[in-house]
Amino acid sequence: MTDEARVLSTINTMTAAFAAGDIDTVMTTYAPEAVVVGEPGQPATGETALRAMFAAFVNSGVAFTYGDHEVVVAGDTALHLMKWSAPGPDGEEMTALSVAVLRRQPDGGWKMVIDHPFGDGVMNQER
Repeated sequence: MTDEARVLSTINTMTAAFAAGDIDTVMTTYAPEAVVVGEPGQPATGETALRAMFAAFVNSGVAFTYGDHEVVVAGDTALHLMKWSAPGPDGEEMTALSVAVLRRQPDGGWKMVIDHPFGDGVMNQER
């Protein structure tokens, strides 16, 4: 299996577990020091904070649709890009670019160390 395929396996495991409400499996796809931006400008880290954040999303019942993936690997670091969409709180569709950085693990698998589902948000900011 290529590095790109292993990275995609991690992402697919996370998104499938998230859709199933399986927070335990979601957590296996993140490194212990991972930072996740569950809301723009509000990064979360640590198992307790991440579990609470993921549980809040799952409990809200939001269903995400995922687009194509792009993976770039450089040694033991990988960048994953993916467009997603979901119904917004006002009923209109939200869409954003998910940006994740993954690190190769000693067993050859990959875990996310940075996950920013609103990675394109900076493009919408006015200067």
